[in-house]
Amino acid sequence: MIGRLTGILLEKNPPEVLVDCHGVGYEVQVSMSTFYNLPNLGEKVSLLTHFIVREDAQLLYGFGTPTEREAFRQLIKISGVGPRTALAVLSGMSVAELAQAVSLQEAGRLVKVPGIGKKTAERLLLELKGKLGADIGAVGGLVNDAQADILQALLALGYSDKEAAAALKALPTDVGVSEGIKLALKALAK
Repeated sequence: MIGRLTGILLEKNPPEVLVDCHGVGYEVQVSMSTFYNLPNLGEKVSLLTHFIVREDAQLLYGFGTPTEREAFRQLIKISGVGPRTALAVLSGMSVAELAQAVSLQEAGRLVKVPGIGKKTAERLLLELKGKLGADIGAVGGLVNDAQADILQALLALGYSDKEAAAALKALPTDVGVSEGIKLALKALAK
């Protein structure tokens, strides 16, 4: 319902901010990564939002980037992971770090986030596999669209996220898509 807010930043009380939009103040919960990138009080701010209506509350969550909002939406789809836990995950690590942890199946990185235990971390890795890393294009710190296309091709050919990410690291950063796929396949064939 509410997809974006643009207005004046009135208050900053982590993890909540107050945004004045033409005389209406919206309380918005934000992750710490978004919080640290907010402008000073009294300045214009624009946040992408996710609106949740529950029986006892109407909650608004704000994000600085579309990828962070998409990661939040993927997280809250998982059974047992609510908005508060999803916000804690996004506060504890960047979307790129989360995507890399998912693609490499590193539960240890998720357990470091407050409120995430071993079982929850394993469930997150299982549920997010294939939904987060490649879609967001952050696996292995992708630099450009060509590398994202090469990664998608390798995944489509049946290689795991881990194998594809390892093959990408060995490629020159300025390689084209077709040449990159050929080089990656040669590297994986060894």
